[in-house]
Amino acid sequence: MSAFVVPIEAREAPARLAVLRRSGRVPLVLDERWPAQVRADILSLLAQTPAPDGAEWAALTSGSSAAPRVVVRTHASWARSFPAVERLLGTLPDDVVLLPAPPSSSLTLFSLAHALERGPAPELAATSSRATLFHGTPTHFAAVLASGGAPRLRAALVGGMTLPADIRVEALARGIRVVEYYGAAELSFVAFDDDGTGLRAFPGVQIAVRGDVIWARSPYISLGYLGAPGPLRRDGAWVSVGDRGELRDDRLRVTGRADEAIQTAGATVVPSEIERTLRTLEGVADAAVVGLPAPGVGRLVAALIEPVRPGCLDAATLRAAAADLFAPAHRPRLWFAGTIARTSSGKIARAEVERRLASGEVPRV
Repeated sequence: MSAFVVPIEAREAPARLAVLRRSGRVPLVLDERWPAQVRADILSLLAQTPAPDGAEWAALTSGSSAAPRVVVRTHASWARSFPAVERLLGTLPDDVVLLPAPPSSSLTLFSLAHALERGPAPELAATSSRATLFHGTPTHFAAVLASGGAPRLRAALVGGMTLPADIRVEALARGIRVVEYYGAAELSFVAFDDDGTGLRAFPGVQIAVRGDVIWARSPYISLGYLGAPGPLRRDGAWVSVGDRGELRDDRLRVTGRADEAIQTAGATVVPSEIERTLRTLEGVADAAVVGLPAPGVGRLVAALIEPVRPGCLDAATLRAAAADLFAPAHRPRLWFAGTIARTSSGKIARAEVERRLASGEVPRV
């Protein structure tokens, strides 16, 4: 008889994960922040679609640009990387890992799976007086540093998006070892940077860039998706989710996620590259770039700015800065100011940002 993935509520984790794993069932932690229709669709998928042979864990893609997908994997595909993670972080027997992202996030679920095999004890919270380690996104890590909410932190594992250089510098100044990594729910760890010199292949992984697409050969790859297809592609032992990058002197630079690119007036614009530059401007706390439909050119590049304080930026200042920083096709043409929508793991929720800008819910600068 085929096994089915068992949905559990976030508040039931991590205790129920251990019970389900011991019984040989495949758990999936639901996200309580999902819209009702997304939740209904996921539950319907789980009820109708048996898990593939060998599946022991189910995790979710971030849903940053589309509806989340269910990724299934063996336990070994995660467990093989536990020793490398422990070496990189210098884990000790009594360590506690702070996990600010919800257990529905694949990065948090990884650490919960690690804890079941005598890894660091997990603490699902935004702050902790006990935590000595951290695992989460740069957004969560920056918040922890800003709040001083984890005074005993010794090392941090940070992934999900590019880590701003100033956050690494601040952490190091506080004596916190930082290990940044690039990966995906489908691929797990692909590359890491533990000294600020750039991403290099994670232990056990081979990396290749074909054209501008990142491929990996790895023992940490998932089995694929439950039901609906996704961006995971296979070419023999090599796999890719379509993310773009450059590989020079064994250092990987991730230039964009597979589903982010904006086609505008014959040019291809990678939002993460524009965002990275916008964040360097005075008065900009954060930035999100999306494409809004525009007849004749495909899409217009639009930037949503989170200002350091309300009213500190105006359109003329932003346009002048963009003219100095970007080629004409890559300059944002529409500017907005407001709060950036994020996924539960802290990544930019691009589909929701685009919807809010297109609907007029966010004011123009």
